[in-house]
Amino acid sequence: MIKKFLLLSVIISQLTISCTNDSGDTPDTSADNLNDQIANIIKQPYSNLTPAQQKVKLEAEANEMLLQMKKSETSGAIEAIQNLGNLLDVSSVDIFNGKNDNQIAEILNVSGVYGIYSWNNTKQIWVKTTSTTELKFVFPAKKSQTINNASLSSKAISSDIKVKIRDSYNWQSGTTINDEFYLPTSVDAILTIDNVQAATFATNAKYSNGKETPDDSSFKMALNDGYTFEISGKKGDPNSAKSTFTFNGKNLVSFTSGSTAKIDELLKDDALVSYRGKANGLVQIMDNFMIVADMDITGLANDEAALEKTLVEPDYNSSTYYSKINDYNKAYSEGEVLAKNKNTKLILVSKKDGTKIADVIQKSEKGYSYTHHYEWNVSGKYWSWNSNTTGMTYQEYDEVLYLKFNDTTEVEMSVYFSTGFDALETKFENFLKSFERH
Repeated sequence: MIKKFLLLSVIISQLTISCTNDSGDTPDTSADNLNDQIANIIKQPYSNLTPAQQKVKLEAEANEMLLQMKKSETSGAIEAIQNLGNLLDVSSVDIFNGKNDNQIAEILNVSGVYGIYSWNNTKQIWVKTTSTTELKFVFPAKKSQTINNASLSSKAISSDIKVKIRDSYNWQSGTTINDEFYLPTSVDAILTIDNVQAATFATNAKYSNGKETPDDSSFKMALNDGYTFEISGKKGDPNSAKSTFTFNGKNLVSFTSGSTAKIDELLKDDALVSYRGKANGLVQIMDNFMIVADMDITGLANDEAALEKTLVEPDYNSSTYYSKINDYNKAYSEGEVLAKNKNTKLILVSKKDGTKIADVIQKSEKGYSYTHHYEWNVSGKYWSWNSNTTGMTYQEYDEVLYLKFNDTTEVEMSVYFSTGFDALETKFENFLKSFERH
């Protein structure tokens, strides 16, 4: 499990899909310039400070970022968006004429869809009223509230690109039910809480040749309490993208990256590993820390596919499942670590000192475990719970990030940051997940 370090899971995922961020200190985000920057940084010497001395420096500077980001814990806008996502999970909304269960991603990525949906807390359902001008959701701003005091309203301008989304598969008739809609060239949305604007959202896209992947696209979220998140991308050879997360104009985390992935081909078939290419990027944390990332997406996909073929997950409907599953979990985690360390190179850099601090690697370690009391029913050939049986341990494994210093010392990255960052990271990641398409 990737955890405990400055949303690094977001960094990896952004590189994978070629969505990256740009530091305000990086004037040129072209692919060639990015390659030059990374090449120059890699040439820099490693710091002469000991791991213990680095720990003191890293903690002091990381705490500054923690202080800035911690303020987002009280963001009413973030809490409202999260609650909207929760309510959409409780009661699905069919904005496409009753066909599809939709999430926040659909709200901000479709056009020509209208209606006002109000949350009925008593019945735990959305109630729709007709609108010909907007798509709007009216709901409680907090999970603890029952009164609808927040609204998210969006308006869109359609492109001429019509796409299908698979809604469901009817196994009886063997037919697939699809939703169809036009992609927007722009969507503007406003979040209000207690009749006061709390956040704005804006997406823009340019298309050509009838293809649904935009040539240029951007998304901006501005919260009235000072936080702004922006991301933009440009399709090409290679693709390039950038994004920033700021507080009152001050950089917290920013990215710049490029990818040779063939986006149009990948959309046709996700199994086309040869089109995934490579990706690289720079991640800047506050004003000093930088992470250099160089990723072979094709190599990683090939190695992970080979791992899937090599390791066969034990059959749950067999008497040997619980005697084999722990070994499988361990081997799979170790295989993931080997694949990622081989195909993903990450280096933590001090911009102020002009030195490399350490390589970032992953290690497989024991994670969550629990004792269960299942026994195998020989006649029925299934597992059943029996509290009188001798307990067996089910063991999971995590992929944990480590800093590997120049003297080969390896220290878990979480050691360098306050424990309170974990909760903040989880909150921010959950916020981003609110916008994911399900």
